[in-house]
Amino acid sequence: MHRSTGAEQPFAAYGLTGEPGTDTFWAAAQAPVSLPADDGWTTLFLWRGSPATLTFESWSEPVPLKRWGETDCWYAEVPMPARLRVTYQFLTDDGDAHADPFNPEGAGGDRSIAATPDAGEQPHWPALNPTAVLPLPRTRIRWSSERLGGRRTVRVHPAGGGGPVVLLLDGDDWLYLHPAMDAFDSAVARGEMPPVTLVFLPAKDREAEFGCERALWEAVRDELLPLVAESGVRADTDRLVVAGQSLGGLSAMYAALEFPELVSRIACQSPSFWWAPGAVGAADPLGGAVGGTVAERLRKLERTGLSGLRAAFDVGEHETRMLPHCELTEKLAEEAGATVRVSRSPSGHDRAGWRHALLRDVAWALA
Repeated sequence: MHRSTGAEQPFAAYGLTGEPGTDTFWAAAQAPVSLPADDGWTTLFLWRGSPATLTFESWSEPVPLKRWGETDCWYAEVPMPARLRVTYQFLTDDGDAHADPFNPEGAGGDRSIAATPDAGEQPHWPALNPTAVLPLPRTRIRWSSERLGGRRTVRVHPAGGGGPVVLLLDGDDWLYLHPAMDAFDSAVARGEMPPVTLVFLPAKDREAEFGCERALWEAVRDELLPLVAESGVRADTDRLVVAGQSLGGLSAMYAALEFPELVSRIACQSPSFWWAPGAVGAADPLGGAVGGTVAERLRKLERTGLSGLRAAFDVGEHETRMLPHCELTEKLAEEAGATVRVSRSPSGHDRAGWRHALLRDVAWALA
């Protein structure tokens, strides 16, 4: 941790100039900025104005900001481990959430993304200001599902002209928080994956729909995919890739187990393989049997039971309690004959850390 040694410290150590709180200081201010410390980093965050708390998505406890003297400068020096990419925001005392005004990389209107210098690049994902309005696919399907009930809007985008369908679970997150349409377009244009047709599937009730629920995948098979085929967009529904995160990753694996004729390619980031009936409402959801329901199901398969499956699994390096559940499931899937790819991302349970694996693993699934 860098200690104050003068009027401009600790900010000068991070390359910031001018007296804190002055117009000159704010005009040059950039954050977050990281400096080496012990086995990781110390990262400076800045906020101008009223008291606020720095909150992170699935990584750290909230960090109250400190005020520099009697100025309008509030700050925090946060110890971070090696290799971390994280979503964060500022919560003011009036309860409002704000993106970081000094960080050009946003994730929706009220969140930002920070990465330590050793976290690696995320090619194809543009850095978008929090005020940016993400483009939406021109094609949309109004899906009234008899099996699931209710209506939802499903967007469809042919990256590179379209091809195999990539079903993105939690599709609204990839439309409104992270620019997946632009990222896939870029990856296709650079030849890193074949043309694909993105189908952004929003969830109405994640716990109900993604918790090993047959009705969801019956509805996808019998209702949604025929609508996609009739949408006028080139879409190869016979080469379907399902990509999901957290409970969505669990659902993708469940679909591969229970609907192998439909789903033979999956890309799962931080899949919730701790899941078992009743676990979501438990005091310690991750404290049950390792691998949960999916591991139990995999143990019953013959050694060639998943020989037609290509499964990519990724989980954050900093998700320490998730790792045993994922490691066991990865092992059992491979033992059951699946072609398996395993990787670890520099993140916690955070969509900002899943972005690179999403593109890479979809491309691998289609190889």
